[in-house]
Amino acid sequence: MTPGVAGAVRGARSNFYMPMRLMPRQRRAAMFAIYALARALDDIADGPQPPGEKLAALDAWRAELDAIYGGRPRTPIGIAIAEAVARYALPRAEFEALIDGMAMDVDEAMCAPPQAALDLYCRRAAGTIGVLALSVFGAASGADKAFALALARALQLTNIARDMAEDAARGRVYVPREIFAAAGVEPMAPDALPRHPKFPEIRQRFCALAESAYGEAETALAACPSRRRLWPALAMMAIYHRILAALAKAPADAPRARVARPVQLGIALRALVLARA
Repeated sequence: MTPGVAGAVRGARSNFYMPMRLMPRQRRAAMFAIYALARALDDIADGPQPPGEKLAALDAWRAELDAIYGGRPRTPIGIAIAEAVARYALPRAEFEALIDGMAMDVDEAMCAPPQAALDLYCRRAAGTIGVLALSVFGAASGADKAFALALARALQLTNIARDMAEDAARGRVYVPREIFAAAGVEPMAPDALPRHPKFPEIRQRFCALAESAYGEAETALAACPSRRRLWPALAMMAIYHRILAALAKAPADAPRARVARPVQLGIALRALVLARA
């Protein structure tokens, strides 16, 4: 595995790191490559460049996809992705949709979108990773895919709940307009959201939306033929559900919620042992 790819995962302090780290070497390398690409695309969307430059950078990754699936990758991440594609037949359409998701952050007003637009964003920004991960895990049933998509939505909503104030500073409010309506307020300018008297209620309502997504993931999991291949996803679900629980209890101005690496390791090991039982 390219050292820079593994370093991108370690350096990002990802809550995914420990579940991925415990996977067999080749599967771990594939997941690190997918994560590194997602991180690179996210950095483009969150960067300080003008929108035109960001879209051009995303288009460069579309061109790299052509190179990857044509057997001639040109970047370290592209080389790692190409190896994973060759080994696990990763579907190109999911990578293309992932880029489309990052483009939504650049060329669409992600400011109190309708629920349907938020759901599309979650499918592109997170559901793509879930489907790609299934190929790496060796889980291919329709029930597995339903679980992966439900869990990916729950994880993405947790990230949004955690980063609400930070995203507002970037000019984004992923909270759907339906939640603003339920709180009895009109959607507002992003920079006004963290200071609004209703912000704690809005965040609580959004946490409730994320909690319901975990319920949907649990329901979908019950139909999966086996949990054995899904243990990394189960570890990720437990880690992120813990983050959401902490967010729901914390004041709106509390520090960014994290799960310490030793705790991540314990959760991942438990998921691995239970899957093999």
